[in-house]
Amino acid sequence: MSDNGEIHWCEPLYDAKAAELILYGRALGLGHSEAEDVLQETFVALTQMQFPPAKPEHYCVRSFRNRALNYRRTLWRRLAREWEVLADGHLLGNGLHWFEKSPEETQEEKSLQEATVRALAELPVDQREVIVLKIWHGCTFEEIGGLLEVSPNTAAGRYRYGLQKIKTKLEGVVYERTECDGSAIAFLASAPAGGGA
Repeated sequence: MSDNGEIHWCEPLYDAKAAELILYGRALGLGHSEAEDVLQETFVALTQMQFPPAKPEHYCVRSFRNRALNYRRTLWRRLAREWEVLADGHLLGNGLHWFEKSPEETQEEKSLQEATVRALAELPVDQREVIVLKIWHGCTFEEIGGLLEVSPNTAAGRYRYGLQKIKTKLEGVVYERTECDGSAIAFLASAPAGGGA
């Protein structure tokens, strides 16, 4: 809030994007606390802007991505991240919360969620990044291509191949929460493509 009690233009943006950006940071290879640090740095910079950019959500995601990539390049942080993985004895690191918890989740949904997180974490970073941007940020392939400086077709290919790898690892019924009311729905893995190429 500003000194006169008005809501700053980026407060609603923070409410709408914070959890998604943490997930995006995880997809980029940051630890949970590192993603939170980058999120705070991003919004500190945004609050210093007097006027919002033309496309606030796009600007916010791009700004977060640039900061996250810079953060990852620091040698000491990279060594700390590797130490955390060794200390925890597993790939995903300590305190992984890629998905928000729901009080009405069944044990099956929790198990599936953990399997999905493992499958997502095992993807190459370029595929994982596109999936997070498409599903959790609602970006189009054109927007993703612009953000990652690749063609929309390349972004779509990374998305398709990444999802196929996840589906292969999950094998069988996958549960998803609907966007409307959060209830669980089931769907079967997609049918294989018809013969002939």
